[in-house]
Amino acid sequence: MTLRTIESLGLLTGKRVIVRCDLNVPLKDGEITDDGRVRASLPTIKALLEQGARVVIVSHLGRPKGAPEDKYSLAPVAVRLAQLLGHDVAFAGDTVGDAAKAAVAALKNGDVVVLENLRFNPGETSKVDAERVAFATELAALGDVLVSDGFGVVHRKQASVYDLAAILPSAAGLLIAAELDVLDRLTEKPEAPYTVVLGGSKVSDKLGVIGHLLPRVNSLLIGGGMLFTFLAAQGHKVGASLLEADQIETVRGYLVEAERLGVKIVLPTDVVVASKFGADAEHVITAADSIEDTAFGATGLGLDIGPDTAAAFAAIIRSSKTVFWNGPMGVFELAPFAEGTRVVAAALTEVDGLSVVGGGDSAAAVRTLGFTDDQFGHISTGGGASLEFLEGKRLPGLEVLGWQ
Repeated sequence: MTLRTIESLGLLTGKRVIVRCDLNVPLKDGEITDDGRVRASLPTIKALLEQGARVVIVSHLGRPKGAPEDKYSLAPVAVRLAQLLGHDVAFAGDTVGDAAKAAVAALKNGDVVVLENLRFNPGETSKVDAERVAFATELAALGDVLVSDGFGVVHRKQASVYDLAAILPSAAGLLIAAELDVLDRLTEKPEAPYTVVLGGSKVSDKLGVIGHLLPRVNSLLIGGGMLFTFLAAQGHKVGASLLEADQIETVRGYLVEAERLGVKIVLPTDVVVASKFGADAEHVITAADSIEDTAFGATGLGLDIGPDTAAAFAAIIRSSKTVFWNGPMGVFELAPFAEGTRVVAAALTEVDGLSVVGGGDSAAAVRTLGFTDDQFGHISTGGGASLEFLEGKRLPGLEVLGWQ
């Protein structure tokens, strides 16, 4: 693997350094509920400030439709960044307009400004190359070099991720370098036993990962909503649980392939079934092959792995030397269905080796459930990017930085 690093950009004192971060944090009533991605951006920003660079931070937040929306403003993020840095952080109310130009022009060595949400501009996510390049060119006028450090977006061919890096001298930041180091350890000669834990809602989101990792892992543990497609592939009825019927044959193929390779695909033996989706729902624990035998019948919803399964998963995880986990085991946001995810997370904290939480909902889950980042070997800032890397896909935001 080759990747241009910050050192390749030379001395940055006095230079306007655009830093493409991923500050796409969850907000509730204008308050940040999980600042993990802001904290992950600090090492690169601090390294640039130590050089006396003039730091221009750009990011997206949420999915605005190419126009300003107050609920997606990065203003609260700029406030939190200033608190974490212990350093004044200016905020510009647009991205490439008069406010941004004035804020950048006012920067002195060691100053920081956050520009408004990139996705308030339609050119950022346009599928038309010329529109993206036009927006990237406007961004480029605000900087001398680019440091790309938003790992959560490197799988996207977007203006600030791909086209801007082709216009300005560019390099990867410390976060991207750290993420790639961990992912490299997961794919190139990982220490055995190697266990991958997959959950979340859709099996279709994980099929590429399963196919690519099967020859590399010792155990594959399946939870979350995707487990019901696996159960259906074994011929079991799953009630009203989440099911991707069009993926059943593909899943059957993976079950056969795993057996051929000697890989253990471990499926739940018990599940938590509810009468409806809600924290106040009646629920029972039942055998995974007996979901429709509960009082809820064919309307029962599987919303978590059961306690026997959670204990079995935890035992396998604790006995592993390398563990990658992506996707919660159940609807962790609702207290009655959070226990499976909590038990799996706790087991990862006890791994004598490398334990990786694969970003996205998994990262949100461990923090929501009271775990701290330093209890794990690594918490990724990019769930989608991590999965695509582990599928063996080429990531445009890395390739433009020299990654091969």
